[in-house]
Amino acid sequence: MSHPATRPRRTRQSDAWRRMVRETRLSPDAFIYPLFAVPGRGVRHAVSSMPGVSQLSVDELVKDAKAVAATGVPAVLLFAAPAQKDARASAALDPKGLAAQAICAIKDACPDLVVWADVCLCGATDHGHCGHVLPGGAIDNDSSVETLAQVALNYARAGADAVAPSDMMDGRVRAMRHLLDREGYATTPIVSYAAKYASSFYGPFREAAESAPAFGDRRSYQMDPANVREALREVLLDLEEGADLVMVKPAGPYLDVIHRVREAVTVPVVAYQVSGEYSLIKAAAERGWIDERAAVLETLTGIRRAGADLIITYYAPEVARWLAGR
Repeated sequence: MSHPATRPRRTRQSDAWRRMVRETRLSPDAFIYPLFAVPGRGVRHAVSSMPGVSQLSVDELVKDAKAVAATGVPAVLLFAAPAQKDARASAALDPKGLAAQAICAIKDACPDLVVWADVCLCGATDHGHCGHVLPGGAIDNDSSVETLAQVALNYARAGADAVAPSDMMDGRVRAMRHLLDREGYATTPIVSYAAKYASSFYGPFREAAESAPAFGDRRSYQMDPANVREALREVLLDLEEGADLVMVKPAGPYLDVIHRVREAVTVPVVAYQVSGEYSLIKAAAERGWIDERAAVLETLTGIRRAGADLIITYYAPEVARWLAGR
């Protein structure tokens, strides 16, 4: 019988060997943890569709921010769900509004924790869309961009380390960069949700962020899941307009997009393991169908292997503890 001369199994035969030749590694330095701010004090409201995730008042948010920092996770992504909602997203423009309060509080308590502030209108509007709505229901791109730029400036003034536009309006990165530079925030990075798809995996997030659209859907501004060349076009446009980092969202169903973007650009690529991805793992694990820890590490490794430099994930602190052996 002829025996194989080449035996790839030789370097798989023990855990030590597997660790030595591992090509893709996870590190807490690559993680960003989302946080959801709500009004009040002493509020810790569990999100029913996202086990382990809560809406938090600012005082409770600070506690979680400190806990996240203690695990070695370097950054959080802040979302705000203000009580006041109107057609103009006034709460997001308020320099003393909920998001601004939360940014200030986190930076005061954890000055070394990097705070990314999500910039969108959906959580502060009574219609739940990411831009201004015209009579008849269409989303007006250009007036929305003007408001979004003002929101970004408001968050930068509050102390955000980066602004992260998630709205998918055309030209919003250029408008933000111009306004931030003009107002003295030239060093504030823009993390662009450059390739954000109209995905079915956002459902649980909309409970957490209180941002479900009151009518229609977001397919006129978020991307068609069938397209990848368009994603590259969006990414390159945002870089031309001044984006410092670019994001693909969701992550798991779009590993090919992450890979294509990684090959096309030299800036850091961020991937968002979104609420639906998280909740699917949680639901299957609660039923005993999968090993939660193994599934989480496998999915995050896959996202890194596809080319993501940074991963936004609701598992960030937990995985950081696992990696530290705690």
